[in-house]
Amino acid sequence: MTIRILLIDDHTLFRSGVHALLQRQPDFEVVGDAADGIEGIKRAKQHRPDVVLLDLNMPGLSGIETLQLLQQDLPDTAVIMLTVSEDVDELTSALREGACGYLLKNMDADALATMIRRAAGGESVIAESMTQRLIAKMRTPQKAEELPARDARESSALTPRERDIVRIVARGASNKDIARELDLAESTVKIHVRNVLRKLNLTSRVQIAIHALARGTED
Repeated sequence: MTIRILLIDDHTLFRSGVHALLQRQPDFEVVGDAADGIEGIKRAKQHRPDVVLLDLNMPGLSGIETLQLLQQDLPDTAVIMLTVSEDVDELTSALREGACGYLLKNMDADALATMIRRAAGGESVIAESMTQRLIAKMRTPQKAEELPARDARESSALTPRERDIVRIVARGASNKDIARELDLAESTVKIHVRNVLRKLNLTSRVQIAIHALARGTED
């Protein structure tokens, strides 16, 4: 299956370089690129890509604002933030707005290709260094008033099996991995994940992981 990719980045040389690198992959098709968020959204609506690689800091419409609009118009498209920023607050903002991944621009081409394939397959992809920073931040004690009561109520609505799903998703496991660990059909796991997203009012697996880390429910 060919993975159709759109690039949105205001740095022309970087965008051209990534375009050329990705086109070398036999299963990739770069359907377009854009230098700003407004043009990127137009091209995304036109081409309906499987994956969007989106810069975080751009003039005019920011990466987060572009992400929000992409989520509204193309909720099934996997959006990966590809950035130089190692700020954990920007990472969490992107994930909460629906990004399926957060990668750094200093990664090598083969690793980027692998992450794109995983994202196209429905997995969450976060740079390892950022994952460690995110976990450290989520484990930092918070004041009681900073943890919404709604989270506790919604978490209590989960069944024991759904809590198992949350715990394993927080480790970054795929549906296939979860099915194997819990001895379930992969289709059943997909149903459980959808139920968890609905009950917790979340939109992505990454947000499930953030929820688990914030509530201290990960392994």
